[in-house]
Parts: sequence; C-alpha cells; structure tokens
Amino acid sequence: MSAPHDRIAAGEPPPSAITVANVVYLLHGAAIVVGLVGTATVIGSFVGSVPSIVAVILNYLKQRDARGTWLESHYRWQIRTFWFALLWVAIAALLFLTVLGIPLGFAILIGVSLWLVYRIARGGLRLVDRKPMYV
Repeated sequence: MSAPHDRIAAGEPPPSAITVANVVYLLHGAAIVVGLVGTATVIGSFVGSVPSIVAVILNYLKQRDARGTWLESHYRWQIRTFWFALLWVAIAALLFLTVLGIPLGFAILIGVSLWLVYRIARGGLRLVDRKPMYV
C-alpha cells in the first residue's frame, strides 16, 4: 500500500476529501430541495440555510486536502457557487429598492435559482465519475 503523500502526488485525493465533497453536494442539494418544496426560495435556502453554510465551512476546512488532485476543482466549484449566488442575491436585493428594479430583481433570482440547480447537479455527477470540473 502506498503512503498518503504518494497518492496525493499521483493526483489521487484522500478518501476523506472525497467524502466531504460528496457531503457538500448533498447539503447544497438538500438546501435546493427545501427551497423548492418549502416556504423558502431556492436562492434564499441556498445562501441562508444551515446546510449550505455548513457546506461552505466544510469546503474551506478540507480544501487543502484536495490540492494538486482532480478533486481540487470541485472544492473551488462549490465555494464559487456559494459566493457568486450570494453576490447575485445582494444585487437583486439592491434592485428591489427601486420600483423599476423589482422585475429585474425577480429575473435575477429566478436565473440564479436555475443556475444553482445546474451547478450542484453537474458538480455532483462529475464527482461521482471522479472527473474534475472545468474540463
């Protein structure tokens, strides 16, 4: 059996990093489902729910373990998904301050909700196939 540093040098992440990446996709997916079937919106549930916040914290805590492996792109994908969603929510919130901006704010929220479903589904499927993102 090879040493952990040999596995990482070969581009294979430690099993715990793969597990955390799976858990993060599941937590984000759960937040999306809550937004779809509950009283929250998809975007609101994604950026403001406990599962998604825990997911981002896990990303930051474990991303070092994925460095130099195919899994690193998944951690980057997950982190960027959360922060860009939060940015678009802030922009939509600012648009809601004006009467003319309200329709655009709603359009942004709908677009970001669809984008979130895509990002989490695509990332999760590529993770199951052990493929990096961005390829």
